[in-house]
Amino acid sequence: MPALRLILLVLMLAPLMGAASQREEGGDDLYYVIERGATLYSRADEGFPYVQLKFREPVYLIRKEGGWSRVRTRDGAQGYVPAHYIDNTWIRVSKSKQTVYLYRGTELVKQVPADLGYNAFADKERRGNLKERDHWRTPEGVFSIVKKNPRSQFYKAFVLSYPTAEDAERGLREGLISAAEYAAIVRAEAEGVVPPMHTALGGMIEIHGSGTGARNNWTQGCIAVRNDQMDELYEMVFVGTPVLIER
Repeated sequence: MPALRLILLVLMLAPLMGAASQREEGGDDLYYVIERGATLYSRADEGFPYVQLKFREPVYLIRKEGGWSRVRTRDGAQGYVPAHYIDNTWIRVSKSKQTVYLYRGTELVKQVPADLGYNAFADKERRGNLKERDHWRTPEGVFSIVKKNPRSQFYKAFVLSYPTAEDAERGLREGLISAAEYAAIVRAEAEGVVPPMHTALGGMIEIHGSGTGARNNWTQGCIAVRNDQMDELYEMVFVGTPVLIER
């Protein structure tokens, strides 16, 4: 199971099932790596490198020791990482409630009203345009923040990882994209970078500012919140933060 899907599978159930759902058998909390090139050290000292960690890799927090966190990987390796290299923040977007929820592990930290796509309650299938506004839809699924833009056309923005490899598989199967476009999207997901945004699947799906706060449906598939609320969210999330969008 891809790391991001594992993270979301556990974290999305946590608020519904209690803190135990966010813990593995050993009772350790699930976090994910937010630093590219992060190293696991055998001691709380950078002079003792042990294992290279992958960006967005899930790890289990055993305890915090000063500026270090002792963690365990899914493979059972234990060691130390700088505490700011891991995080358990994630976002859930409910299309039916038109609300953005921000969590830290099992704790709901913030919720704000959101404006959605022109066709708010259908899943995104392909690029929309002025003649096909029906396809200006907010996609559903598991994504991540692949870029933070402090100077967006719509105030500030988090660029999401749509289209994903799963979207690319559907697009290739339905003849919407080429094999080369499929490969580029899959590669971008594996590397945690911005995917191709100009295929027939559409792209540039963001959580951005310039929202009304009134839960209106006007965007071309993005999720819009008020600027003051975007300021708060902007300080709380990272590149790599998981995002679940559900109907």
